[in-house]
Amino acid sequence: MYKRQNPLRRYFENNDSHLINKWLHYFDIYHSYLKKFRGKKITVLEFGVSHGGSLQMWKQYFGRRARIIGVDILEECKKLEEKRVEIYIGDQEDREFLRKLMKEIGPVDVVIEDGGHEMKQQIHTFEEVFPHLRNNGVYIAEDLHTSYWKRFGGSYRKKGTFVEFAKGLIDDINAWHTENEKQFKPNAYTKTIKAMHIFDSVVVFEKASISRPEKKKTGHKTVDQ
Repeated sequence: MYKRQNPLRRYFENNDSHLINKWLHYFDIYHSYLKKFRGKKITVLEFGVSHGGSLQMWKQYFGRRARIIGVDILEECKKLEEKRVEIYIGDQEDREFLRKLMKEIGPVDVVIEDGGHEMKQQIHTFEEVFPHLRNNGVYIAEDLHTSYWKRFGGSYRKKGTFVEFAKGLIDDINAWHTENEKQFKPNAYTKTIKAMHIFDSVVVFEKASISRPEKKKTGHKTVDQ
């Protein structure tokens, strides 16, 4: 039943083509937030090409109208291009590369950040790419357990990890309610992050144009208070 309900998991289990390496609980997360894009004319950007298996999976999942773009630091990944799959070579920690990439490919609808997993790679990619995500778009940052692994630059509650960076974004979402705008005030993330969904090793960001929240009252008082 599980496999029949989730086409991504079904594809993965039946895959006999290019290698795909995924934590199994990711498939429910993917399908929950990405199924709305199936069959639509969209641009999908994935960081981390590896053997090209997940790019083929996205190509099948999203359908003929989707433009699939992969990014990897290894030159040999370029040979994995195929019909409706483009691959760019560059270092995702390099902000200038990211800026040139987004200028060239234009706005995107879906981002799957499954690249190098080091802290600067993850943070720089979010900071440079999220502004180019279309409204109603979804950004999935995954394999965030590396925020706790020293060999990737992480450690428990260490400043500068993606997990700690994401905690700061929670503050940004709530910045409309600040009482001291000299220290903390609404910014671009306050006005564009609709929601953050936290899972084991994954944060899903939904984008929209967000206005200052409004509060109002209706009805009549029933007690003195």
